[in-house]
Amino acid sequence: MQSIGRPTQPHAVEIKPDTLTGARGLLQDELLIFEHGGWDKTGVDLPQAELDASDLGDLVRTDVIGLPGLSEPEALRHYVRLSQKNHAIDLALYPLGSCTMKHNPRLNEKMARLPGFADIHPLQPQSTVQGAIALMDQLAHWLKTLTGMPAVALSPKAGAHGELCGLLAIRAAHEARGDARKRVLVPTSAHGTNPATAAFVGYVVEEIAQTADGRVDLGDLAAKLGPDVAAIMVTNPNTCGLFEREVVEIAKLTHAAGAYFYCDGANFNAIVGRVRPADLGVDAMHINLHKTFSTPHGGGGPGAGPVVLSHALAPFAPAPWIIHHEDGLSLDEDPVGACGRMSAFHGQMGMYVRALSYMLSHGADGLRQVAEDAVLNANYIKARLSDLMTPAFDGPCMHEALFDDSWLDGTGVTTLDFAKAMIDEGFHPMTMYFPLVVHGAMLIEPTETESRDELDRFCEALRLLAQAAKEGDVERFKGAPFHAPLRRLDETLAARRPRLKWTPADEAAAKKPRAAE
Repeated sequence: MQSIGRPTQPHAVEIKPDTLTGARGLLQDELLIFEHGGWDKTGVDLPQAELDASDLGDLVRTDVIGLPGLSEPEALRHYVRLSQKNHAIDLALYPLGSCTMKHNPRLNEKMARLPGFADIHPLQPQSTVQGAIALMDQLAHWLKTLTGMPAVALSPKAGAHGELCGLLAIRAAHEARGDARKRVLVPTSAHGTNPATAAFVGYVVEEIAQTADGRVDLGDLAAKLGPDVAAIMVTNPNTCGLFEREVVEIAKLTHAAGAYFYCDGANFNAIVGRVRPADLGVDAMHINLHKTFSTPHGGGGPGAGPVVLSHALAPFAPAPWIIHHEDGLSLDEDPVGACGRMSAFHGQMGMYVRALSYMLSHGADGLRQVAEDAVLNANYIKARLSDLMTPAFDGPCMHEALFDDSWLDGTGVTTLDFAKAMIDEGFHPMTMYFPLVVHGAMLIEPTETESRDELDRFCEALRLLAQAAKEGDVERFKGAPFHAPLRRLDETLAARRPRLKWTPADEAAAKKPRAAE
């Protein structure tokens, strides 16, 4: 825990006066970039234009362009100050369950910046990018080997995009045999993108019940399978952090009904190198390169969600396909039977480089250890916290530890309050209220990259907070966070009525110190 200048023992909260400027120590207060002013200046010198804009007619701009004029130091400081207000995987453990927020090795970044990968263009002649296509082919080989699948589509750009790819291939396969179907079955604990994607493709979504131990109810699945079911979508390990013990039987029941088994591979990090999804009967599965294979999340870079396909679905993989010739490699942009395209070009080249770099630096044995250490870390957290917090399910977990909120009964503290108090202790909150099948869920995924020291630091913080909640220190939680750049927000209002555009009418309100609001 952070031991300098921040009390962490229960009942040790000391109220300090606000600063006069809104800054907090070395964390500077910062306005929106539009609020810096400078509308009448520019940060660069540009020569006078030699030509006029008369040929634009009435399209010539007559008012100010509406962009702030900042010098290079001002612009740089603005974004550095903003970065210091955010949590990051480079600062501390990022315990978001079902997100696999692991360390992004800098070696991968160095490889992605090599000119032969960073400076190429998707429209240049394929003969000039043979190395890049060879890298895509090698990445595809690793993904097929790790999953046991014969084909892979690299172009999907995220997990949900991969789900769309898999379901489009499934729909194409059914239609090719004259057997168009209407329904897709999804467990109650599924990621929300599963039913959303199925509905987007045009299927009717029906839920599969969950057993008391957090797994798919085989009886309910068998009752709902029928000649109009196109596929099931099952996450394994599931969003409760549990391995579906009956996954082979699930596949058999699905195939017997003429349907396909789509596996959500968001949690592949728990089984990579240990289990091949093809051996479980899976027909299609997306793989989040930004989870299992360490490419950056979110603002750190675009996602990538390649989809591996079984022999039955391989002929319907989307374009492009990598083709081997005696004189090299090529990309077939319009293969016969393909279910279409998932993107204009070939996917996220920079993510391909980073993922393959991660694979090669670990090797097959290293990837197996990734899964083993990820599961070990999650179970360590579960064991350290189970005497104060209530696990949602008995027994060991896989890659993430799931707790419900029954241990907070009678305290006046909610899951949201507890999560907000974690921010004051220097930690990003865990995933809250998901999966929906667990009341007040708290889902923690440490990944394999955290040391025991970091896990102990995290667990000690949660233990102290849990003790404070049980001892009645409600104010510590209801007002939290106290030490963040912004206090607690009305998140419902922000989601339903977000203010996404700055206008001059907001200028008066914008003069308030940001950290003091």
